[in-house]
Parts: sequence; structure tokens; C-alpha cells
Amino acid sequence: MSQPESAPPSHGAIAAADQDLNDTEFAELDAILADIPAPLEPLDAVMLDGFLCGVIVQPTLLDVDAWLPYVFDAGGHRWGEAEPSPEQKRARALVLRRHAALNRSIAEYGSFDPFVLEPNEDDEIVEDDDGALDAATATAPKGEAELPAPVDPIGAALLPWVAGFEQAVHLLPGLAELDEPEVATTLARLFRFLPEDEHGTAALVARERPLASLGDALAEVVACVAELYELTLPLRYKVDAVRRAAPKVGRNDPCPCGSGRKFKQCHGAAAPA
Repeated sequence: MSQPESAPPSHGAIAAADQDLNDTEFAELDAILADIPAPLEPLDAVMLDGFLCGVIVQPTLLDVDAWLPYVFDAGGHRWGEAEPSPEQKRARALVLRRHAALNRSIAEYGSFDPFVLEPNEDDEIVEDDDGALDAATATAPKGEAELPAPVDPIGAALLPWVAGFEQAVHLLPGLAELDEPEVATTLARLFRFLPEDEHGTAALVARERPLASLGDALAEVVACVAELYELTLPLRYKVDAVRRAAPKVGRNDPCPCGSGRKFKQCHGAAAPA
């Protein structure tokens, strides 16, 4: 993990409380999430990173409370009692710092460093009863079924991150509901790392855009998120025009009240200058 070396010229130095998480804090957050008791099903740190990017590229600006509960439970159920515990407060602070850092980096630089775990060289790929290659299952949120991992180490490394992103798209459907071919194409490029769907989309994308290394795959993930951010940017900050119930009346036009006088000599005279 790393941050850009300097802030954009238009911004001052980033306060320590607003800086991105370091490796120790990522490990701390992952441990807190892992200790959330059943039956809640929290994300882990890798899936969380993808989930946050899925939140950031939504076509609407979302309140924190609209997405934060899903970090601590897949069903959005409350974690703990009415009074937050120190662990809850710490987890919230770390999650929001990572969210802010990702948002800042994507908006200012069009790039970010995904938090993923590099594949373990000792991961074993075995053959199933039909002789087909299969890989060890990937990490899934506590209480959920294990995610079937792709046979290649690149897919295995990126599957949890992309699964977190996909969960945000599923739970916050604004992005998926956009009728934009560019959005659908970019999502297909990103979801190529998920288990194959019935339409064979992942295999088709893999043939059209082959990736030679984990570095290439990470660059593809970053590019997809940056493109989705740019595609939804006009919608996120769209200002609806104010529509009048009736046409605007000029000061020299007849007053709409029907008095026969000019508007400026009738009801317009009471209007503030």
C-alpha cells in the first residue's frame, strides 16, 4: 500500500487524522472486523476495499449511514448495543479514513492503490473428479459460503476485492441501474475476476483483454474504477434546474391577476427590488 507522494497543488497538506491507513492500521481493522460476533457477517479488509470503491463510483452521493452498516453485516443489521463500543468507534474511524483517502485519490489523480493480498506461492491447484483444474477457495465474509476461486493466481488474488465491489453494486443499485453501455462494458471488465456466469461474459472479456501479470490485473482494476468514477461524475453533482409553475412575468407585462394594469404597477409593485 502507498499513497501519492504529494497532494495536488490546489490543496494543502493532508492532516494526519485524514491520511490513508498504514499497514498496521489495515491489520488492526481486519482483526476488529474478524471479531464481530455471529450471526453478523462482516466484510474483511480486502473485500472492504472493493466495497468502498463501489460506494464511491455510485451515481449519487450517499450518506455514510446508507452504506456503513453493510461493512459490519451483509444484511445491514446493527452491530452491538445502542451505545457504540470502543471497537465500533475505532472501526468506524478507520473505515471512514480509508473511504476518504480512496475518494481523494480517485478524484484528484484518477488512480489509487487497491488493498489486495498477493497470491501465496504454496497455494495448491488440484484436479477434481472430472480432471478439471480447481483452486483453493478464496476468503469470504464470516458466515458466508466460501467463494470459488479461479484457477489462476491472478484471479485468486483479486477475487475478494472484486467481490466486495460487486456487493456494493448489488446493495446500492444506482450504478447497475444506469442505462449506459459504457458503464456496462466497464463493469464487465471488472467482473471478469468473479466466478464465470452463465453468459460466459468473463471468458469473453479475458479473451479480448488478456492480462499477463498481477500488475496488469491491478492496473485494469484501477482503470475500471477510475472510468466508472468519471462516467458517473456528472450525475453525482447534477443540479436540477428550478422549474416555474407558470411563465415568468415581465415588469411591463399585464398583471396575471387580470386587473388590466402592468405587473410593475400591480402585484409587482409589492415585490422586493
